[in-house]
Amino acid sequence: MPTLVEELSARAKTLPSHDRARLAEELLDSLQGDSDAEADTAWDLEIERRVAEIEAGTVKLISAEDVHAEARRLIRR
Repeated sequence: MPTLVEELSARAKTLPSHDRARLAEELLDSLQGDSDAEADTAWDLEIERRVAEIEAGTVKLISAEDVHAEARRLIRR
């Protein structure tokens, strides 16, 4: 006799892909617990600060290609 988890898994696999993705997201969210409101606020402020710096032209942007090349160079040391 299959366990409840096995039965639910088998039934979930019959769902259309968009429904399976939604179910997976909901299950993963349920493992995360309550979000840290203070951390969320801090990240929102940090994102706003960084966007403002970019828009003001006060920071030098580095391409992902350059960052990856530098990381590879450092790893090879």
